[in-house]
Amino acid sequence: MTFQDHFSRDSAAYRANRPRYDIDLVDILAGPIKGRDLAVDIGCGNGQFSRLLAERFAKVIAADGSASQIAQAEENANIDYRVATAETLELADASADLITVVQAAHWFDRDVFYKVADKALKPGGALALVGYGLTRISPGIDAAIDDFYDRGIGEYWPPERKHMDNAYADFDFPYKEITPGQYTMTLEWSFEQLRGYLGTWSAVGRAQKVLGFNPLDAFAAKLQEVWGDAPTRTVRWPIFMRYGLKP
Repeated sequence: MTFQDHFSRDSAAYRANRPRYDIDLVDILAGPIKGRDLAVDIGCGNGQFSRLLAERFAKVIAADGSASQIAQAEENANIDYRVATAETLELADASADLITVVQAAHWFDRDVFYKVADKALKPGGALALVGYGLTRISPGIDAAIDDFYDRGIGEYWPPERKHMDNAYADFDFPYKEITPGQYTMTLEWSFEQLRGYLGTWSAVGRAQKVLGFNPLDAFAAKLQEVWGDAPTRTVRWPIFMRYGLKP
């Protein structure tokens, strides 16, 4: 599978406007494993989750196929950033305690990636495919965003997006699965922060390229009406995962 780069069009905006996880998610993913020597974060983007992994693991290898995304990553003494895809990343045999893929596994050739991951994981190491669904704020705001997602820009989503919509339920998985814990990403955001996030959606960028204008501009006026005059609101993203330990 050829690397599909949907996110280099504005890597700085992606870094500034994407929601951020917290250390609790790392602790959930690391809970069932014993080692804390090496975590590998594949499809790492600008290293947002990689930096959290570095708080719990002695070393982190963070890889992404987009050189532009890696260029936006913050340097960290125990993070080794690499421009590489999930299928081509070279890792030492039986070296990794945890391999994470956050919001990216739907782009991979999973048959090839699973072989790369299995070779690199230690026995007892964990593979975690993590993703999040559409943002949830309030019934009125949620309905507006869902309509924009489905009807406003629905035709511009790449076909792989369907895997996110069904929470990776259609994926095969190489190991016996367990559920290490539950997690919801929660932030207090202003309206402008929410708009900035929606602007990072790959379908928005594709629609703008095809149409010659940004469809988010018109939608933002409608969204502002249902948002109201609240300076901030609690924004939640439900997290899903496929998780298992290498025998």
